[in-house]
Amino acid sequence: MNTFEVNDMTCGHCVGVITKAVKAVAPGADLHIDLATHRVTIDGTELDSVRLGKAIKDAGFSPMAVDSVVGTSSSAVGPAHRGCCCG
Repeated sequence: MNTFEVNDMTCGHCVGVITKAVKAVAPGADLHIDLATHRVTIDGTELDSVRLGKAIKDAGFSPMAVDSVVGTSSSAVGPAHRGCCCG
């Protein structure tokens, strides 16, 4: 399971863009997206957090991998936000 904190995910449109980006690289993945906590959890894929994070980043967001044991964020996937419909 891979979890990301995506603080620049701010609306339903953002959720849809992230879902589409992840499904493009991991069609069979199970996604749980919690807009209120800005968490994206991806399960059911062999892809590592680097590739999944890159897909989210390439969609215009700034994912930060979250250590599932501790729950802390890591900036290993760096910022990339290019803006969304809600600015």
